[in-house]
Amino acid sequence: MLSRIAAPMVGQSDLPFRTLVQRYGATLVYTQMLKSDLILNEQDYLEYHLRDLTISPSCSERPVVVQLCGNDPDTVVQAGRKFQSYCQGIDLNLGCPQKVAQEGHFGGYLLGKKDWPVVEQMVSAMSNSFTVPVSAKLRICPAAEKTLDLAQRLEDAGASWLTLHARTVAPNRRRHGAADLSQVKRLKNNLNIPVVSNGNVRVWDDLEYNLEATEADGLMVAEALLENPCLFTNKIPDPVDISLEYLAICRAFPETTPLDVIIAHIRHFVNFQSHRRPWFRKFRAALTACKTLDEIERLLRVQVERWRGRVPRLIDEEEVDVHDSADEETPLEVVEDFDSLFLQ
Repeated sequence: MLSRIAAPMVGQSDLPFRTLVQRYGATLVYTQMLKSDLILNEQDYLEYHLRDLTISPSCSERPVVVQLCGNDPDTVVQAGRKFQSYCQGIDLNLGCPQKVAQEGHFGGYLLGKKDWPVVEQMVSAMSNSFTVPVSAKLRICPAAEKTLDLAQRLEDAGASWLTLHARTVAPNRRRHGAADLSQVKRLKNNLNIPVVSNGNVRVWDDLEYNLEATEADGLMVAEALLENPCLFTNKIPDPVDISLEYLAICRAFPETTPLDVIIAHIRHFVNFQSHRRPWFRKFRAALTACKTLDEIERLLRVQVERWRGRVPRLIDEEEVDVHDSADEETPLEVVEDFDSLFLQ
């Protein structure tokens, strides 16, 4: 089966969420985009993101890719060395469209041809320095026809695989029109390394269509997984069930996810099926007011069930135990052949 990948999402690709989507069909997950300069200069930032990787069970069945951003080869390499023992791949972000990326001149703002030399230098330095494979996630270049040229340069520089979010950079809009899947197919037809397609997936049927249209080696999904983390298994979970399961994972891996991120995930889960319900506004207000995981759990088990016309669920500690437990810190095994991650 082709690889099904949870995309890097700033403030959303926390360990509990990555664990959740891996339970439901994701064969590979990415961390959120990490800033290389902060990794080297802010100890709290480094320790927080290392904890996210080292507190989790370490096994090759749960591959994770760390995504870095930056515009200096030496800085990116030094930052990556901090993480290479705890992941199974390191990705260079060449697609972030946010204003912070524009101001810092990284991500999608390195796709102009004048910046290709430094991009090639970064990928080359990474591939020659790390003990894990290196990839890059990019968007369509400002001159779309040049995207393949850049991709071939990245392949020559040592990238083990490439992901194309087949849209151009649009800083004021998250999605600027439909993704141009023909660009993904063009890369697939002309590169010798695996190509992953990203874009135009909202529901289960989109998965098959995307893969047929692009012939890609894998499919990366972002926002659709936030609403339905079971998308890769063609299931639509009960919103309370999936929310409680996520909360249980958060309890198993404490201090890896801020409360506001947890609240955002719960809101997405419930919004997916219930945003038209008359009680949804009250739910959002009550959820935002929650200060602890216990308060969120009580809101779900008692109030939301009542709003849905159901009997409130008992709050039983045994019911919220997570199946996974936090192991001691152990580096992940290095995958020598990354192609194996594109097979299940």
